[in-house]
Amino acid sequence: MVIDRLIERIEQMKNPTAVGLDTSFDYLPDELRAGVSDLRGAAKAIVAFNKAIVDQIADIVPCVKVQIAYYEMYGLDGLQAFAETVRYAKEKGLIVITDAKRNDIGATAECYAKTFLGETAVGEAKFCAFDSDFLTVNAYLGSDGIKPFLGWMEKRDKGIFVLVKTSNPSGAELQDQKLENGKTVYEYMGSLVEQWGRASVGIYGYSAVGAVVGATHPVQAEILRREMPHTFFLIPGYGAQGGTADDLKVCFDKNGRGGIVNSSRGILCAYRKDDYAGLRFDEAARRACLAMKNDLNRAING
Repeated sequence: MVIDRLIERIEQMKNPTAVGLDTSFDYLPDELRAGVSDLRGAAKAIVAFNKAIVDQIADIVPCVKVQIAYYEMYGLDGLQAFAETVRYAKEKGLIVITDAKRNDIGATAECYAKTFLGETAVGEAKFCAFDSDFLTVNAYLGSDGIKPFLGWMEKRDKGIFVLVKTSNPSGAELQDQKLENGKTVYEYMGSLVEQWGRASVGIYGYSAVGAVVGATHPVQAEILRREMPHTFFLIPGYGAQGGTADDLKVCFDKNGRGGIVNSSRGILCAYRKDDYAGLRFDEAARRACLAMKNDLNRAING
């Protein structure tokens, strides 16, 4: 089961890190941006950057998260870059989370599910356009928007991460509102995620229906960890957004399991930091991954 494979890779590498390949052309070093003047050139440069990063980290991190918006803004060439990035990361043995936060119902949700997790039929042939291991999903349209993803998860051994408590400050405007029963909206969403995941619990006690829970809200994360014992967390907000390893410790269980922590700019742009001065961008990314690994292990298992 895909969630078991993710947990096993985390434990083999002793590293609960997901590297966010949320790659903007502006993040690239001068030598990759030189002479580029159109969307196609930008997309090609991004692919070259991503492949170099993947080559440096594939043996030390279990997973990458690829945010599709960073590719869509470069048009059709950007989507090609997205596809190449996903394919290359999988070829190198990394588990791939596509961060697309898809949200719709019925036939449209089914199309989204096919795009990233399932298969699209063309005559007798079947294809997966952007074959990912996990997909982020916005479930605030209710179960009608989730059922198509659950179906393809079961058919093709895939997973999803559902937005529950996001890392942005204004998420509280909706997610922290109290319901009549005294629970918050994010707690109620968490209870739905636990229900949706009952049929896909793996050997380590966690479901392939995971939750997005931000590192920037440790009090709420601790509540969710207690109320969602079978739900694996994708944890954004570490580093550039202000979340610390000590903040996110509450997302993990007593065995140090239960989550994977994303860092994007902190790794992609590490070469711009004084700590990594003089290193190539990919070498700096590797060093930053190792530093993050040590920081997380200190907090989670220390």
